[in-house]
Amino acid sequence: MSDASFRISRRGFLNLTALGAASAAVSACSTTGPGPEPVQPPPPAYVEPPLGDYETMYGAMSDNGFDLPAIPANKIDHRFLRQIVPDPTGQRPGTIVVDTTNHFLYLVREGGQAIRYGVGLGRAGFEWSGDAMVQWKQKWPKWTPPDEMVARQPELTQFSAKNGGMQGGLKNPLGARALYLFQGNQDTLYRLHGSPEWWSIGKSVSSGCVRLINQDIIDLYDRVPNKTPVVVTADIGEPVADMPERRAIPIDNGVPTGSVMLGPVRRLTNEIF
Repeated sequence: MSDASFRISRRGFLNLTALGAASAAVSACSTTGPGPEPVQPPPPAYVEPPLGDYETMYGAMSDNGFDLPAIPANKIDHRFLRQIVPDPTGQRPGTIVVDTTNHFLYLVREGGQAIRYGVGLGRAGFEWSGDAMVQWKQKWPKWTPPDEMVARQPELTQFSAKNGGMQGGLKNPLGARALYLFQGNQDTLYRLHGSPEWWSIGKSVSSGCVRLINQDIIDLYDRVPNKTPVVVTADIGEPVADMPERRAIPIDNGVPTGSVMLGPVRRLTNEIF
């Protein structure tokens, strides 16, 4: 073997030895200490499940022995049909917000979303704004007109408090469902309720509180438990005024003299709806 060949081989051996040492050093560095924690991906944003098509949402349905007719959704302004929208209220999820200016009711959901329903507003719907709570819910609720209303509409005598009120049904002013709003133990006499008059949604009508299409109030009823907070405001983002004090009444014993479940008698017309 020549000296040159020996020198090259020796040089190559030394180079390989150096590379091996460096590799061992790198390996040693990678195994000393816990190292950086793996980056966890952010949790996926909540997305509200789709509501389905309007033909399904507003189709005919049987409910507790009553047959609700289909609603002609194509004849209602699309804005007032049930839909998922970005939440404009800033309230916490689970809160109901009634915007009396724009005739919308929002059920605030997770992920900055809300389910929006169109509503029709009677005069009682404009009489106060403030915070309340759903303290009682009823399917196909009974309605008891006050003595003053019966005096003005004698045909309602059969539904007076002494005669047991009007039983739930397709012609009952409270519709398929009613959510009864209280402040503490005080009944506000303010109701979120159903109505067969789909054409009144998005409009201001003669009487009632906050009325929804019967299919919509059934959907809302199933989504909210008792004790659900409710905010009623003249416009989203406007200050919420305190609600006038009202005398507490047993919710299943009619209404006191001078008051009416659907608003002050003096401001009602001669029609039930």
